[in-house]
Amino acid sequence: MPTETVAAHAPLHRLVGLRPYYDEAGITIYHADCAQVLPFLDPVDLLLTDPPYGIGAGKCGAWSNQKSHLDGPCEWDKATVPQSLIDLSVSKARDAIVWGGNYYSMPPCRGALIWDKKQPMEWYSTAHFEYAWTTFNRNAKAYRASQVEVYAKMDKSHPTQKPLEVIYWCVQQAEAVAPVSTILDPFMGSGTTLVAAKNLGKRAIGIERELKYCEIAVRRLAQQTLFQVEQSNAKADLAGGSQP
Repeated sequence: MPTETVAAHAPLHRLVGLRPYYDEAGITIYHADCAQVLPFLDPVDLLLTDPPYGIGAGKCGAWSNQKSHLDGPCEWDKATVPQSLIDLSVSKARDAIVWGGNYYSMPPCRGALIWDKKQPMEWYSTAHFEYAWTTFNRNAKAYRASQVEVYAKMDKSHPTQKPLEVIYWCVQQAEAVAPVSTILDPFMGSGTTLVAAKNLGKRAIGIERELKYCEIAVRRLAQQTLFQVEQSNAKADLAGGSQP
């Protein structure tokens, strides 16, 4: 059965004095290190997250239409986060999708998800695909969509921001395994997981330690008209990119 609650707000207030940065329409954001928040959260249906890979994503303006958001060093990606934090995140959900799970010590995974970026074979400056570790006991699945094309349509606010249609597809894959009502993203970035959750009528909680990305996420959540357009476009792209 889907989990009914997303976050234990009262214990957070009492134990660590931490109030949500944003809490509206079933979407909650904490401006904090997720190590402060995760121990006090109730279980959710799905962990859907994209933690730092530790590969030094320093070219923060490479794919941005608004480079003022992205210029400067990406200090957060100098190292992976502690494995114990990834393990704690996974323990908070019935099912999990962890993008970049190949950079962590994860159990064997049968149901991996792949974003095939449809790069020309001669391109070596960027990855041809990205990998997500999951808890799914089923065949691996691939989403095929050109990185160049999807990034050209995005107003990118974070150097490693996933396209909205990829996140919709992730939720779709999770719901093929079990119903999803609640979603957790403890490495929220600019809030794409939360935007997808809101548009799909899910409850969600995001955690982000950098204030500027919390601010960006709140602005994105507030732009309902824009997101309805994004959702329509993403669903159209999803129909073309998803592989059974």
